[in-house]
Amino acid sequence: MCWSATADLVAGTGIAAVGVAAVTLAARRPRDLPLAALPLLLGCHQITEAAVWRAGGGTGPATVAWAVVELPLHALWVPVAVLCAAPPDARRRLLVPLAAGAVTAAVLAHALATRTVTAEVRGHTVGYSLGLPWVAPTVAGYLLATIGSLLLSGDRGLVLFGALVAVGAAVSFTLWRQEYVSTWCAAAALCSVVLLLWVARRRPRPEG
Repeated sequence: MCWSATADLVAGTGIAAVGVAAVTLAARRPRDLPLAALPLLLGCHQITEAAVWRAGGGTGPATVAWAVVELPLHALWVPVAVLCAAPPDARRRLLVPLAAGAVTAAVLAHALATRTVTAEVRGHTVGYSLGLPWVAPTVAGYLLATIGSLLLSGDRGLVLFGALVAVGAAVSFTLWRQEYVSTWCAAAALCSVVLLLWVARRRPRPEG
């Protein structure tokens, strides 16, 4: 995220708390739990980046942990979670972003296992470098898996979340091209507050 370790820590703690509330609300709808848990995952991810800041970047455990969550885990988690929560008539088309996410996650996991990921503190941002081969198709697969699955979900709340994340991606790429991955992840984490409202709207009403 931008600015500092403190900013990441504060934002991450707040977003993780939103995630805990969302998971609590979704307890009676097991199919919604993976998406409800996304703010919790993103909040913990921001807290991990606070550790990257404090380490001054580099290739240490915090950098590796951040990259594992951001790259292969998100690429697979989001389309699986959307598929679980989506209405039945949307599930067939969601197999496309799910397949893209599975392939992209495999490529990214292999890259992390065979290459060294490096974090570099650049002023008020953190840049990550992995030296990925086939950057364009990998990024396309990642975007289809994450943003694409949300936009194809057929659920207004998830489409709104997907649109906000897409705007965050565009802004991050325009303003911080070299630190795009980090800043977009922070924007997505902030947007994930929308998921708390989505879970609350879907919560079963008490009978009577």
